[in-house]
Amino acid sequence: MTQLSEQQVIDQITDRLTGRYAAVPVETVTKVVHDKHVQFDGRPIRDFVPLLVERHALAELSKLGE
Repeated sequence: MTQLSEQQVIDQITDRLTGRYAAVPVETVTKVVHDKHVQFDGRPIRDFVPLLVERHALAELSKLGE
């Protein structure tokens, strides 16, 4: 079984959220996901970073509207 890199998972999150928030510009969604991902730089345990990034990005994007 192939395991995805953290960046590949973050890219999938960006794609998923871009589809979910079609009214929000792609650049905005990408920036939100990137900014949330950067917040976890330097953290030693990486297993749950994509999940946390997605949750934090969802919270911020929901404020911008669906």
